[in-house]
Amino acid sequence: MVDPVAVVALVLLVGGVLATLIPLVPGGAFSLTGLLLYWWRSGFDEPGTVALVVLVSLAVLTLVIELFGSPAATRASGGSWTTTAAATVVGIVLMLVTGPAGLLVGLFGTVLVLEFVRNGDLEHSARTALWSTVGTLASTAVQVLLTLSILLGFLVAVYVL
Repeated sequence: MVDPVAVVALVLLVGGVLATLIPLVPGGAFSLTGLLLYWWRSGFDEPGTVALVVLVSLAVLTLVIELFGSPAATRASGGSWTTTAAATVVGIVLMLVTGPAGLLVGLFGTVLVLEFVRNGDLEHSARTALWSTVGTLASTAVQVLLTLSILLGFLVAVYVL
């Protein structure tokens, strides 16, 4: 017989991987919820303590990267705090209006313009905007890899070991 709670937990784990591909959808939270739901359903037995700690840590790391990956990329590429905040807001607003492409265009354009206004160096501003955008895409790739690792680690810990 199929346990409906276990199915929901597995759907949440798979959904966590897919959700990381959609901006502003917390894939790490889906994965964390699936893990904890399954752990609760198993009477706090499966997955084992070590596996649970590792998988929950990966889910929390995924959430941190989701929240701070793009702003950190903007700061690391040389953008100011003002540029970082403005690019985040503009990117989110444009994403809601035009989808993921709006997020990237808004992020790139905002960083380019504000950094040019700040320092007057077009080459530096373009480089900062490019690395900020690449960092955002890299953040998404890392989130996908982390949530996929959570899913596979869960399957191994629960169904193989």
